[in-house]
Amino acid sequence: MNHKTVKLAPGLYFVATPIGTARDITLRALDILANADVIAAEDTRSMRKLMDIHGIALGNRPLLAYHDHNGKTMRPRLLEQLGTGKSVAYASEAGTPMIADPGFDLAREAAGKGHLVTTAPGPSAALAALTLAGLPTDRFLFAGFLPNTKTARRSQLQALGDVSATLVFYESPKRLAAMLGDAAEVLGAERNAAYCRELTKKFEEVQRGTLAELVERTGSLTLKGEVVVLIDRAASGSVNQEDIVSALRRALQSMSVRDASETVAQAYGLPKRKIYQMALEFDKEEDR
Repeated sequence: MNHKTVKLAPGLYFVATPIGTARDITLRALDILANADVIAAEDTRSMRKLMDIHGIALGNRPLLAYHDHNGKTMRPRLLEQLGTGKSVAYASEAGTPMIADPGFDLAREAAGKGHLVTTAPGPSAALAALTLAGLPTDRFLFAGFLPNTKTARRSQLQALGDVSATLVFYESPKRLAAMLGDAAEVLGAERNAAYCRELTKKFEEVQRGTLAELVERTGSLTLKGEVVVLIDRAASGSVNQEDIVSALRRALQSMSVRDASETVAQAYGLPKRKIYQMALEFDKEEDR
């Protein structure tokens, strides 16, 4: 038995749970799950299984489902438990609570009412992927899930295009190929990227390369499992603007605006739309 009996102070305890391998959980997390008065979980079935694996008896304690679809009705019940001096543990389906899960509103309201809010830190798919991707980790931006529709997805990618940080996304395996294709067109096909799938599990996979290379590899694949996509920061910070302007003007001498902008965007790993707008301005200047 890895957990011990401890007296928890009244409050809300966020508990990080494994993203794959069940043994990737801290001893403190097990202590909290073993001793909390109330346990709330995004997925109660996963929580029961995890507790069974680690020999933690639920006993007569309530195990309550708390997720996006019942937050408005369940949140007051959990806050009521906190108000009576109970210790409440909350765990997302996998990984660290508050990272792409419904814990934010619960944490904000609990803190606003003066309750203790603390955490037992641990696994996170985003951080695990950053350690494996081979991309810069000194600065990164977690952008969660991109929109399902192509237009909205491209619009959001465009907004993130010039961010000077490694971009981290969660993605469905069914949408991975489409997402990578949009990223290649919007951000530049030569930008370095990686995707990590089934992290910490038996069939863990990490694919690294340019966005164009990843698009080619995933186009005909049928994938399963949760996916983290990472895209290197914009190259514009290290590219001389004068070089881009010169290359674009030279390309416009023998190519259409569309072909010139696409050629230069790919050469410098820059968003195609940004270079296209620049090319249009140059073309207008020539017509004056």
